[in-house]
Amino acid sequence: MSDSAAHIDILHLAHLARLAITDEEKRLYTAQIENILGHIDAIKKINVDGIEPTAHGVPLRNNFRPDEPVPGMPAEEVLANAPKKSGDLIIVPKIVE
Repeated sequence: MSDSAAHIDILHLAHLARLAITDEEKRLYTAQIENILGHIDAIKKINVDGIEPTAHGVPLRNNFRPDEPVPGMPAEEVLANAPKKSGDLIIVPKIVE
């Protein structure tokens, strides 16, 4: 058991999470958290000096096309399939009551 796990109060955590737990669940969750904290302690012991922080294990790049302005469609073409229109506007059903 790690030093961190010795100080875990499962009943306090359950109270904070607004959970009611049984004694059996308390034993189960205590063992699980101790196991998790043991793994964390093992990870803390790994020497990472000289290793740069990364967000991904492999290099990533942005595959998007450049954002370049292009001419829009003519208003007549846009309005051609509009179910309802008023001048150069498309009329849509009201959705806010």
